[in-house]
Amino acid sequence: MKILHTSDWHLGHVLYGHDRTEEQQAMLDQMVHIVEEQQPDVFLLCGDVFHTSQPSNATQTMLSDALMKIHEANPKMFIVMTAGNHDSPTKHVIFQKPWRALNVYAIGQLKKEHLEEHIIEIPGKGFIIAIPHVNEQTLPEGFFQQLLDKTAERNTEVLPVVMTAHTTVKGCAYKGHEQATELTVGGIDAIQLEQLGEGYDYLALGHIHHGQFVDPDKHYARYSGTPLPISFDENFSHSISIVEIDKHGAIPTVTAIEIHNPHPLVTLPEEGFAPWETTKKLLEEYPDNDPSYIRLNLEIEDFLPVEASAEAAKLAEGKQCRFCTFNFKKKDGNQTEAQGLTVQEFQAEKPIEIAKQYAAYEGTNFDEEMTELFNEVLNMVENDARNN
Repeated sequence: MKILHTSDWHLGHVLYGHDRTEEQQAMLDQMVHIVEEQQPDVFLLCGDVFHTSQPSNATQTMLSDALMKIHEANPKMFIVMTAGNHDSPTKHVIFQKPWRALNVYAIGQLKKEHLEEHIIEIPGKGFIIAIPHVNEQTLPEGFFQQLLDKTAERNTEVLPVVMTAHTTVKGCAYKGHEQATELTVGGIDAIQLEQLGEGYDYLALGHIHHGQFVDPDKHYARYSGTPLPISFDENFSHSISIVEIDKHGAIPTVTAIEIHNPHPLVTLPEEGFAPWETTKKLLEEYPDNDPSYIRLNLEIEDFLPVEASAEAAKLAEGKQCRFCTFNFKKKDGNQTEAQGLTVQEFQAEKPIEIAKQYAAYEGTNFDEEMTELFNEVLNMVENDARNN
């Protein structure tokens, strides 16, 4: 069985106010080309198809158009798409029935009472156990193993078995994810690989953006990673994985195919931090015809210069690059990222977001209690303004 494994498309993602439709469409076009060239038996999209649970109509149309083209590139291929933590489980499967005519299986919600709905047989090729993102605490003990056991009963021809999951597995490299630790990444607590059961030949994982094997020495559990970077800290290659399995029990062969991004995310300087005058010069000398997003790594004494955002934006004028943000470090060693805002952008920003940016600048965690207190004060101010 030959599989194209991908995940974390995050369609609809906006980078510091910049629309990314062009590069997302370029990524989808490359997916179609790879399917035409590789002719896989199964196309696995393992969660976080959209960046938000309420994607725009244009973003949903982008997905449906892409699925049509991917299907046309290999009509016999099965397309299995599961929901991630960024997706709405119900919206994910709204066109489940008509999609089935195109060999598209959309799995949004866990069916605890109907396990067979998660087992997709690829005639003469193998089995896919499709599991969307789910809160592990709500699962019955041994749920994954139940699915694997039921698949084993049906697998009389000893065909390959592939299982999907959208979660954090302990030991994975989570570089690029904000506020991530060994215990939790992106709001999903880490679990042991053993908790996902035994009996699959390949575990197709989603959620972690860095493509990798969970165990570098054993090629049976892999994150395909996101095909496009979501943040500037994802300064690694982005790809999809082609997986080939001869039979049940065989070691998978995995080949990564890199995805080209027409608008790379670039940090200046590439390593370390530099004073404001140095970073200004780097931006001024940046090639005029390079359509990159730019982040400046800035070392400061106490505060970000008041004129910094306006100067950076002016230096980028006439160039194809787009200035996005500052990633600055105080000389005492504290590091944080601050988006440069114009006066108009500042006025349009929600008060809570300004407060969170200020808290981050001061190195404070803006937690739920602080959010609640801030909203109370904001409501009082707005009520006073309406009554005066």
